[in-house]
Amino acid sequence: MKIKTIIVSAPSGAGKSSFVNRICAEDPRLVDVITYTTRPMRRGENTGESYHFTSREDFLIKIKNQFFVEWAEVHRYLYGTPWDQIHQAWSRNCAVIMDLDIQGAQSFREKLPEGLKTIFIVPPSISELRRRIIARDGNEPLNLELRLENARIELEQASQFDVQIVNDDFESSYQEFKKYIDLWLSED
Repeated sequence: MKIKTIIVSAPSGAGKSSFVNRICAEDPRLVDVITYTTRPMRRGENTGESYHFTSREDFLIKIKNQFFVEWAEVHRYLYGTPWDQIHQAWSRNCAVIMDLDIQGAQSFREKLPEGLKTIFIVPPSISELRRRIIARDGNEPLNLELRLENARIELEQASQFDVQIVNDDFESSYQEFKKYIDLWLSED
């Protein structure tokens, strides 16, 4: 495969996980790498599905042992992408697709630029983003204002991505997203 890695970034609550989960369910050429995090689980999450939830101490040991391709601190929690899952996907001739923050995307551009494509999911507005975060979390999270401030900063960097898609209507935005994925994976 020419395209080995696809990174999907967006502000928290913009829909990147929903896009990645759906495309992985529909396209066997793609493997979603399950990242590690020190953040607490949200309702409906289980370890090993959306994330591997771990302690800060365990995460720091993994950093020391070079377990991660990249890692970053986002909204006061640590997030990291493990090497082993990436190598497993590539050995099966699958492309890796991941939803990562801006820092993670930048790390991939620096460490694994060959065969990399990037997509940035743009929320229709900051007020809609606020509504989505509250709806997803079931109430207003304590770090909501921090997430929204980070979203403003992240939106300024959207032009650094190969593609930007405004997620104003999930179904039509997803079809546009899928069109790019199909195009990239058929370039071989």
